[in-house]
Amino acid sequence: MTVFPKLFQSGRIGKLALKNHVVMPAMGVSLARTNGEASDDIIRYYAERARGGVGLIITEVTRIDDKYGVATYKQLAVTDPKQIPQLQRLADAVHKYDTKIFVQLHHPGRETTAQLINGQQIVAPSAIADKTVKEVPRALTTDEVQALIKAYIKGAVIAKTAGIDGIEIHAAHGYLINEFLSPYSNHRTDRYGGSFHNRLRILQEIITGIKYMCGADFPISVRISADEFVAGGLKIADSVKIARTLESYGIDAINVSSGIYESAPTIVEPGSYAQGWKQNLAKTIKANVKIPVIAVNNIKTPEVAEQLLDTAVCDYIGVARATLADPDWARKAETGHSDQITTCIGCLLCFGALQAGQHIICAVNPRLGREREFACLNKNGAQRSVAVIGGGPGGMTAAKTLAERGFKVALFEQRKVLGGTLNIADKTPLKDKITLLDHQLINQVEANSNIDIHLNEKATVEKVQALKPAGVFIASGAKPIVPQVPGMAGKNVVIAGAYLAGKAPVTGKVAVIGGSMTGLETAEKLASEGHEVTIVEMQAKVGVGVNATILIDLMQRLNKYQPTILTGKRLVGAGEHGIKVLDMINHGMSDIAADTVVLALGVTPDTSVSAPFTEAFEQTKVIGDAQASGRIAEAMRDGYTKAYVFDND
Repeated sequence: MTVFPKLFQSGRIGKLALKNHVVMPAMGVSLARTNGEASDDIIRYYAERARGGVGLIITEVTRIDDKYGVATYKQLAVTDPKQIPQLQRLADAVHKYDTKIFVQLHHPGRETTAQLINGQQIVAPSAIADKTVKEVPRALTTDEVQALIKAYIKGAVIAKTAGIDGIEIHAAHGYLINEFLSPYSNHRTDRYGGSFHNRLRILQEIITGIKYMCGADFPISVRISADEFVAGGLKIADSVKIARTLESYGIDAINVSSGIYESAPTIVEPGSYAQGWKQNLAKTIKANVKIPVIAVNNIKTPEVAEQLLDTAVCDYIGVARATLADPDWARKAETGHSDQITTCIGCLLCFGALQAGQHIICAVNPRLGREREFACLNKNGAQRSVAVIGGGPGGMTAAKTLAERGFKVALFEQRKVLGGTLNIADKTPLKDKITLLDHQLINQVEANSNIDIHLNEKATVEKVQALKPAGVFIASGAKPIVPQVPGMAGKNVVIAGAYLAGKAPVTGKVAVIGGSMTGLETAEKLASEGHEVTIVEMQAKVGVGVNATILIDLMQRLNKYQPTILTGKRLVGAGEHGIKVLDMINHGMSDIAADTVVLALGVTPDTSVSAPFTEAFEQTKVIGDAQASGRIAEAMRDGYTKAYVFDND
C-alpha cells in the first residue's frame, strides 16, 4: 500500500478518469514556438512530468487571441487550426504515461504590456490600470467581448480536435476573465458589467458555447482567485457565490487559487510562506459545491498534500513549482522515496526569468527548460574513479550526476556534514525549505552506491592521486570578502556566515555591512534576537538584484523591527565602539555606534584550495563558488552541466 493512499487513489473529473489526485497546474514556461505551436522542447518538458507520475497536467497559459492576448514571446496558442498537429503530439506524449492533459485558455487583459503586443494599447473590461503594470488599458467594446467569447470557444475546439482531454478557463490572477468577475476592475455599464450576473455573463457564454461545440462530456475546469487580497476586490464570500453559479453553468471542476498581480506574493509565494497557508479558501469553496475542487496551496511535500486531502480541504492537489524542481515528485512519493524529492525553495528564480523574457529555469533543477538538451546521460563511467572535493550543493549535484553516469565517485567534505553553504543559508528566519532541500540532496547522495562519502576529511593531492581518478571536480566554495580598511582584525568584527553558523558571538548594537540578500536576512535574524541593527549599503538602495517579490516580503518583516538603513555609505574603518563610513555623494565622514560589526559583503573564489589540484591533475573542473561567486542556482547548474559533459568525447 502506498504511503499516501488518498493522493494516489484514482478519481474522476466529470466522466474523465484520472489515475491519482496529483495535478500539475498551469505555469508559464515560454518554451513553445513563436507562432504558438507546441515545440519539441515543451513536449519533452510536459512528457517528463507525465512520466514522473502526475495524474493531470494543465498546460501553461495558452493564448486564445494573437492580437491583444499575448503573455510571453513563446507561449502556447490555440488560435489557428495549424497548431493542431503539434498539440496532438503533445497530447500523445503525455498520454503514453496514462496522464491526462487539459489546455488552459487564457487572455492576460490588462496584465500584459504594449511591448508584447507590438506597441498597441492593452485591453481590459474597463480603462483602469493595474498598479503593477502601470499601463492604462482601452476598454473593450461589447462587440469585442463577444468576439473574444468566440475565440475561447474556438480554442476549446482546437484543443479537443488535437486529442486534449479537457480545458481550463483561466479566470484567476487578475487576467481578463478575472477582471470581468471583479468589481475592482469591472466598471462596465453594458451587459458584461454592473450586476453579479452581468459580470459573470462572459463566463456563462464561454462555458455554454464550449459545451455546445465540444459536447457535454468534454470536461471544463475554471480557475478562480478565491480572494484577490486587495481592498475592494473579490473576497471568499464573493467567490463562494461565483463557484456555486459556475457549477450551475455545468462546469466539471473548479481550481482554487488566489491573488492578482497587485497581490503577487499570494499567487507565486516566496519561500517564507508556509505550505497550506491559504487552505481555508479551497476548503470553503469545497463545502459549497458538489463538483471536484482542485487547489494550489504552496505544496512542496506529499506529506502536506495528503493531509489536505485527509481534512477535506480539496479533492485534487495542485503541485506546481514542486514539479518544476523535481519532475519525479509524484513517482518518488508513490514509491516511498519522498525523502529524495528535490524540493522547491521558493526563490522565484523561475518567475524572474519569465519576467525578463527568458524561458523557465529553476535554482534546484538545472534541467528545467532544457529537458531535450539534457535528454540522455552518457553512461560511460565504467566504474572509473572521479574525485569531487566539497560537499555543498554544487559538489553534491556533480557527484550524483557522475554516479548516475556510472563513475565511482569519492566525495570529500572537510566538515562533519554535507551541505556546504546550505547549512548557513537555512539559519535566517523562515528558511525551512532550504533545510528540507539540504536533507533531500544528502539523502540522494547517500542512497547512491556509486558515491563514497568522506566526511571530516580534507582532500589532499596525495589522497586523490591514490584514487587514480579520471577527473577531479573542485567544489570547495569561496572565502568571505573582507574590505581592506582599518579595524577588520578587531574581535568585534565577525563574518555573517560565522555568526549564522553559531561560531561568532554578537553583542549589543550591531552594524551589518552590506545590504544584499545575505545582509538583509542576517539583519532580520539579529533584530529578531533583540539587537538594535544598522544596515550600511554602498549602493543607492538595499536589495539590488534581489527578486522584487522576495525583497518586498523580506523588507515588510524586517521593517517591523525598525532598523536603521544607511544607503550610499561605504565602510572606511571600524573600532571597538563603532564604525566610520564615507558618504558616496558628498564625501563626508560620519561615525556609527556599534558594539559588533557583521560583514555581509559576499564571497570570492578561494584559489588556494583549487590551485594545487589544477596543477596536479590534467582533468579538473572547478565549479560553483570555487570558480565564481553565485547562488544555489549557479552552483547546482555548474555542478550538473560540467558533470554531464565530462569525458563525453
